[in-house]
Amino acid sequence: MKILLANPRGFCAGVDRAIEIVEKSLERHGTPVYVRHEIVHNAHVVADLREKGALFVDEPGEAPKGSLIIYSAHGVSPAVREAAQQNELKTLDATCPLVTKVHNEVLRLVESGYEIVMVGHAGHVEVEGTMGHAPGHVHLVEKPEDVETLEVSDPDRLACVTQTTLSVDDTREILEALKARFARIQLPKRDDICYATQNRQDAVAQLAAQAQLILVVGAPESSNSNRLVEVAIRRGATSYLVQSADDLDPRWLDGVSCVGVTAGASTPEFLVDQLVERLRERASDGASVESQADVDENMHFKLPAELRT
Repeated sequence: MKILLANPRGFCAGVDRAIEIVEKSLERHGTPVYVRHEIVHNAHVVADLREKGALFVDEPGEAPKGSLIIYSAHGVSPAVREAAQQNELKTLDATCPLVTKVHNEVLRLVESGYEIVMVGHAGHVEVEGTMGHAPGHVHLVEKPEDVETLEVSDPDRLACVTQTTLSVDDTREILEALKARFARIQLPKRDDICYATQNRQDAVAQLAAQAQLILVVGAPESSNSNRLVEVAIRRGATSYLVQSADDLDPRWLDGVSCVGVTAGASTPEFLVDQLVERLRERASDGASVESQADVDENMHFKLPAELRT
């Protein structure tokens, strides 16, 4: 059996930055440091940071007055920032800069008199944070059918933004439906799409050309991990989301000569290593491991100024 590893896979620059912000804050300020929601959607990352002294809360009001709270990589609404201020909390912002870019775009569009359509998944932390920047001005669309029933004030002053963990492929049908119904809608530029999401989906599409089975290591709550499974299935491969090697069902390997392995953008590499080792153990005829050509994403986001000195 051949095990083919996707490139790129795993941590993106935004996730690296968010985790480093928590770790450096613990080093500098000691414990506890509070984090609003999971810093990224991965139970292993969260457990590791909790062991180091991070405490995860749902809202700023749960942190003691005057303590330090860190906003997760998914971003927060102005209402959350106001709640932290009212509780006299010190804050650090681990919001991915690509999410911040969308927040700024929403504010700019609303100030210019636009109504906004957001393509994303209801209940996702990033979507809630983005829509919270313009309450009453943003409509959420999850699928092309939602466009048919969308009611807007002025079709000529309409713009669109997307959740960053979607991709061009994820949104294509929805954007086409929006354009068909609202001819003058201002659609997002391609560079508004998260580079890491698109790159990982492109890699999975290539895997599907060779592998009958593709395993995606990631959390059920991780939007980008779930999208990788969908991409693999659309390309004709069987695909499953696993949180760790323990989730591997040996029956999935029956009749499979090539297994593709990838990981969501918030998944640590050691989980991939453990899954590969488990696949080796299960391969009745032995296993070889190959990797796609390296892709240098050449992306790094600076830490907040207060952690750089």
